[in-house]
Amino acid sequence: MTETLQSADINRITRIIPHRYPFLLVDKVVEIDGTKSALGIKNVTMNEPHFQGHFPAKPIMPGVTIIEAMAQTAAVMVGATLGFEDKNILIYFMSIEKSKFRRMVVPGDVLEMRVETLRGKPGGKVWKFSGVATVDGELACESEFMAMIDQPAEG
Repeated sequence: MTETLQSADINRITRIIPHRYPFLLVDKVVEIDGTKSALGIKNVTMNEPHFQGHFPAKPIMPGVTIIEAMAQTAAVMVGATLGFEDKNILIYFMSIEKSKFRRMVVPGDVLEMRVETLRGKPGGKVWKFSGVATVDGELACESEFMAMIDQPAEG
């Protein structure tokens, strides 16, 4: 029997992670396969604030924001699977490793971010992920990153 994959639209995303404009960098997450893997989508548009300075004559999405978008995708994957909607969780980077950039990401691109869990389990605070970001099937970025999930105590 095949397990049904979850997804998260922008409304569900904002119920799971605390990020908001201008730093919410994932538009939807599709194919959430438990805490194993997910595919996030970011529609890159010219009206994003980082394009005013990076670079005005040739707008390019900063590499660190691509990694942040992958991390937000991973946080939504874990949060959707573990029922973190409306729980006021915070997620903090702990490390970013093995990052490589292969293609510029520019306004008009659709960034697809495939993330997989390398280490982490329900109830655990520290998780490690690998991420690959592509545009039209072409590799834009790959990275491994660790994050800590901080969920306020209920009381």
